[in-house]
Amino acid sequence: VRALGNNNVLSVMMPSQFSSQHSVDDSVELVKNLGSPQKLVTIKEIYDKFKIQLDPHFVDMPFDLAEENIQARIRGVLLMALSNKFGYILLNTSNKSEAAVGYGTLYGDMNGGLSVLGDVYKTEVFELARYINKDGEIIPENIITKPPSAELRPDQKDSDSLPDYAILDEILFQYIEQRQGPKEIIRMGFDEAIVRKTLKLVNINEYKRYQTPPILR
Repeated sequence: VRALGNNNVLSVMMPSQFSSQHSVDDSVELVKNLGSPQKLVTIKEIYDKFKIQLDPHFVDMPFDLAEENIQARIRGVLLMALSNKFGYILLNTSNKSEAAVGYGTLYGDMNGGLSVLGDVYKTEVFELARYINKDGEIIPENIITKPPSAELRPDQKDSDSLPDYAILDEILFQYIEQRQGPKEIIRMGFDEAIVRKTLKLVNINEYKRYQTPPILR
């Protein structure tokens, strides 16, 4: 918004049945602070229609990653529809930490024409948020301080799947930027199991990164 002007940025809120009220309220507060146009498109009814069509083929299997990704992909379809209809460019929201370990949904939240934060680690995203707020609160404090969550299932937290970002980002920095291998990183004092899990995630998710939008460096 600061770079392009508030009238040139459209925010789209797409809550589901799993979206917490505080996330919705925080988003409304952020958009109000930005003074930019916004749209609200709820996805529960669309998700329910998908479920009706897929349930016979899911043969009573329990809710898992498939249902989580359906929600992200519904949002991706809606955003690309608005992009096509009005000529907008969709800004991808993945950061470097998420992209490195594959914590994102192909054809969902990984959609976009340009990745603005793709070279910025999650801990740096928090630092940027603090910097943006240095002259007054634009990004609601709760967005910065609450535990990160994709909110694709009840009570979900990023920490259910990933190490704490402060630890994850240090390991990723050593592996990606410093070109250190697992033995060297473990010798720095990081937990061996966490290091090996993290590096495995980086290595097996190249197929996702290969399909991401261009990244601002």
